[in-house]
Amino acid sequence: MSRYFPTISLLLLSCLFALEGFAGERIYQAPQAFVAEVFADTPPAPRSLWITGERRKQVEAILGRRPRGLRVRYWQHADTTRNLHRSAWILEAIGKEKPITVGVVVRDGRIEQIKVLVFRESRGQEVQRPAFTAQFRDAQLDENRQLDRSIDGITGATLSVRALKKLARLALFYAGQVAQQERSGHDAP
Repeated sequence: MSRYFPTISLLLLSCLFALEGFAGERIYQAPQAFVAEVFADTPPAPRSLWITGERRKQVEAILGRRPRGLRVRYWQHADTTRNLHRSAWILEAIGKEKPITVGVVVRDGRIEQIKVLVFRESRGQEVQRPAFTAQFRDAQLDENRQLDRSIDGITGATLSVRALKKLARLALFYAGQVAQQERSGHDAP
């Protein structure tokens, strides 16, 4: 038995490293495919929202850290005849150690859809399940920039759940900023 121990140990170690690779990045949907799906294969041109000044401070308060970059891309379709605004946001937040990429669709200040597009953590992938993400449907921000409803957590996925909640709040905040910008006719900070 002791003669085979090094060989068996090496084989088991190799299997563990192979499994670690499988537990890595999971792409559920490419961000471009998400945007195409949201806008029925005819997505509008991407736009940018600048994250500067007071807006940057508000984003920091939502995320609990400084945002990366000075702008965020989004796609929007506005039906001005019916006063409807629908936007799609591709956002990222760190779960435990690695980023989670999420697509969020906001319609008239409420979440229409939230979907995990790329999950890179070894645990917590349950947040991509429709049973979990359905809780966000029709959520909006309250006066304190918190979601207006409680989102049930998932055992073992606490940090991933927190990341999705932050991204939902962020998408709603951004969509509100875009709507405010359009009402005022200029880029409000």
